[in-house]
Amino acid sequence: MSNILVTGGAGFIGSHLVDMLLDAGHEVTVVDNLVSGHRENVHPSATFVEMDVVDHALGDVMAKASPEFVFHMAAQINVTRSVREPVYDAQCNVLGSVNLLQCCVDHGVKKVIYASTGGAIYGDPTELPVPETYPPKPVSPYGVSKYCVEHYLHLYKHIYDLDFTILRFPNVYGPRQDPHGEAGVCAILAVMMLDGETPTLYGFGEPTRDYVYGGDIARANILAMDKGSGEILNLGSAKATSVNELFDIVSELTAFNAEPKREALRPGEVSHIYCTGDRAAEVLGWRPEVGMREGLEQTVAFFREKKKA
Repeated sequence: MSNILVTGGAGFIGSHLVDMLLDAGHEVTVVDNLVSGHRENVHPSATFVEMDVVDHALGDVMAKASPEFVFHMAAQINVTRSVREPVYDAQCNVLGSVNLLQCCVDHGVKKVIYASTGGAIYGDPTELPVPETYPPKPVSPYGVSKYCVEHYLHLYKHIYDLDFTILRFPNVYGPRQDPHGEAGVCAILAVMMLDGETPTLYGFGEPTRDYVYGGDIARANILAMDKGSGEILNLGSAKATSVNELFDIVSELTAFNAEPKREALRPGEVSHIYCTGDRAAEVLGWRPEVGMREGLEQTVAFFREKKKA
């Protein structure tokens, strides 16, 4: 068993990852600034430190935790906010990541598993589903910042022999997703419909994405501890689902019977993006296991219980 540090471990995906790591017997330290994460998401058996990854005191946390593996989930993940506040996005995603990588080198970390993006890094691709070999052409500061850190990981492996696996996430959904921001369409739809509020479908509901359940994404991260050295892997489903289709399923699950508002895409958003998962299947032995409807049923059930509470 290993000592492990998870940045963003109070967030949606990070907290599920922490739960799985603890179940496997690892010692886990969570670092999260709680800007988008929630303290109640953190498993009581994990050591929790409220801190931003840009903080230079992160080295002190590393020294105490002595992690062998670091899962870097912390990020500013909102595409539209990145367009409004590109400096803030770069501070969080680039400077925070470089600070973390330097701390990893200084304190003997064996490997970093990095949460990158398949949804924003490729821009508006002409090849669908998008393979890892497609040249990244991000059209948002968020996509640029995540891609920049991928280059830093290659650099740190070359100079310092710090191992890594880059996992490019699709649109991830499931219990604990934040429904109050501009990202996380599944959670937003579920909560609004349960509250009887009319949601807005951007791109007039026509944009397509691949949606993968949060537990499946957490499982891929754990597999990357021992596999995928120096690799970039899409965690895609290779299946396109439109926002209109998503709305139809969630409206059925929530008994919502009104028509949504429909508006044009916001700046920085792309029309169609869904990624392959073949390379992850080959390297990690991973494929998504939770189907779309099953995952949405669990998501709606989570928010329905939260609403009752």
